[in-house]
Amino acid sequence: MQEYKINETIIIGIDHGYGNIKTRHTVTRTDVKKQDGKPVFSKNYVEYNGAFYIVGEGHKSFIPDKQDDMDYYILTLAAIAKELRQRELTNARIFLAAGLPLKWVQSQRESFRDYLMRDRHIQFRFADVEYDVYIEGCEVFPQCYSAVAENLREYTGINLLVDVGNGTMNVLYLNNGKVAESRAWTEKFGVFQCAQRIRNKIMDKTGEMVPDDVIDDYLKTGATDIAEPYASLMKTAATEYVDEIFRRIRQYEFNDKMMKLYFMGGGAKIVRAVGTYDEDRTFFDHDICSTAKGYEYFCYMKLRHNNK
Repeated sequence: MQEYKINETIIIGIDHGYGNIKTRHTVTRTDVKKQDGKPVFSKNYVEYNGAFYIVGEGHKSFIPDKQDDMDYYILTLAAIAKELRQRELTNARIFLAAGLPLKWVQSQRESFRDYLMRDRHIQFRFADVEYDVYIEGCEVFPQCYSAVAENLREYTGINLLVDVGNGTMNVLYLNNGKVAESRAWTEKFGVFQCAQRIRNKIMDKTGEMVPDDVIDDYLKTGATDIAEPYASLMKTAATEYVDEIFRRIRQYEFNDKMMKLYFMGGGAKIVRAVGTYDEDRTFFDHDICSTAKGYEYFCYMKLRHNNK
């Protein structure tokens, strides 16, 4: 198992997405439901401070400040437990490596770090297993850039990175692996907006609601086995959304003759499925855990440098 450690402290990267929360090895939907008693059916629950929280049964609504409620903290506990379970550990000292959208890092970094470190010593249960965790520290990094952190030397020439998440789209230029502060943007134009377009189009044309799971599967795979006219309507709405992505990145001076284009994040699959692009100069990273892995790498390099 690949992992980053400083002495005996395990670095755990967590990508707090709006649709899914990702670690190096796990993906969990961001829905959190609090209840007073132990769940009857679900084993995906966190028991913390006397309350029970079922996680992963749906997607959380978009909020610009993730620390506005307890949901992302509970999801963080679940993510920590899942990573420790991969290592067959229930007791550990860890260092958290997290992130925020490119243009929100500067204004929200300190408050998000404080939010994640509200308790340094945490005792909680996940899926009926008790965990005892001490958080040594936390670093918060920019999304998108972190996803390519370990491979920056490969990005020769001018490259446009487009990270299409559930809630936001991050756009970043790399020139021979280097980023300019003035050439990075965050827009509230994630895959959630594509799902909304699909729902609205099918409702407008048929008067029926398509189940969320059907839309989620389509956005994850780019394919569906539902009948007509629903399948065609889904593709039409998704194509309109992807066309809008390309229109927006052209506003940021994208030119496919002069630069290479890289799509990543949960929306990369649907862009590849229905988009119109130069296949020789457009590339896709479908590993939605790559950002969490990048956080770990950045954190390790920073801590190693500080410990010299």
